[in-house]
Amino acid sequence: MSILPDVFLTAEWRYLALLNYRLNPEVLAQYVPAGTELDEWRGGAYMSLVGFHFLNTRIFGIPVPLHQAFEEVNLRVYLRRRVGDELRHGVRFIKEMVPAPAVTAAARLTFNEPYETRRMRHRIEAPHGSTSLMAEYSWQQKKGWARLMVAGTGEPEYPSPNSAEEFFTERPWGYGRHSDGSTIEYKVEHPRWRVWQSESHLLESEPGEIYGSALGEILQRPPESAFLADGSAVKVHLPVRISRGT
Repeated sequence: MSILPDVFLTAEWRYLALLNYRLNPEVLAQYVPAGTELDEWRGGAYMSLVGFHFLNTRIFGIPVPLHQAFEEVNLRVYLRRRVGDELRHGVRFIKEMVPAPAVTAAARLTFNEPYETRRMRHRIEAPHGSTSLMAEYSWQQKKGWARLMVAGTGEPEYPSPNSAEEFFTERPWGYGRHSDGSTIEYKVEHPRWRVWQSESHLLESEPGEIYGSALGEILQRPPESAFLADGSAVKVHLPVRISRGT
């Protein structure tokens, strides 16, 4: 009898561009599933708009036809859950955009994740012999193309302990709500990522169209911080339920 593998997805997540926004915790209350709580950085709640490049994508070890490499842009909030003496730091996704219909369908079915399929494109500039990097991710909206861009320079470095960069990148757990209302938790494995500090960044978008007026208004403000992460190979495990639906 065959046993379904525990690892749902393997891939590489590369050239991550992060814009990080501090906001009132009450705005995020609806995105905190039962059994978790908002994770704060220096007394503040955050959400991040993140763009990155998916590479070598496999689901249950099988390459996804026509979807080996593609872009993703997601909006996420930061959560934590205490399990005995362990404090698990994770994320919950508000919205994830990809140009890959098969990935959207698989993520919705397995994780009940808020994926949607849109036309997307990207541009990565890493001049040979230079330590600078620019990552730009674009997606189609009603009034044209939106884009997220972060450029950094200097040698990438591993985040310092207790730094903002460590807070935003060291997230080995994911959380969400099953279609029956129960809370799910899943493990995300990857090594530590090096980061470049932002030299410049921009967001050209009408975010209210995708995220609603409250979050859209926040995303129209300057972010509190921005940086680039180099990324790595990742493993995303199958979800388990940690609370019953109501």
